[in-house]
Amino acid sequence: MTFSIRQLGPSDAADYRVIRHESLLNHPEAFVSSAEAFAAKSDAEIRQTLAALTVFGAVLPDGSLGGINAFMRADTPKERHRGWMIQVYVRSEHRGTGMSRALVEHLVDHARDKVIQIHLGVWAENEPAIRLYKKLGFETYGTEPRYLFVNGRYIDEHLMVRFLDRDAVQS
Repeated sequence: MTFSIRQLGPSDAADYRVIRHESLLNHPEAFVSSAEAFAAKSDAEIRQTLAALTVFGAVLPDGSLGGINAFMRADTPKERHRGWMIQVYVRSEHRGTGMSRALVEHLVDHARDKVIQIHLGVWAENEPAIRLYKKLGFETYGTEPRYLFVNGRYIDEHLMVRFLDRDAVQS
């Protein structure tokens, strides 16, 4: 499978809107945002999101997006050492191709000179994602019970972290 990963910008707003909305529709248990709330966002709000977050896209040869993820750094002086990987989604037809791994590795490389640790939250029942994150050096440090209430049931979320300042020591 051929794809490249690059940071998305305001000119990618239409493509980002499509894949992000798809992720929220197909996997409401995996995201805090709802598809309905996202669909109501204006084009200006979508461009603002792309300016505020560092959003990466896995771009296919035809220019479409096969997957996305985003990096968000904490702003306060006491939390600037931490970043978050959010909005992770790969279209079903591209799962198992290495795209998810490439997106996560790209984000980790981007974050290396910005933070010393990357956090993420993952639906406790998303075993493929949990396995991938563990392979890539993330470890679970807690579980938020009943983190979300989606389609009549509670969703637990595992909290994971990767300590970038320990990576060289462990290698």
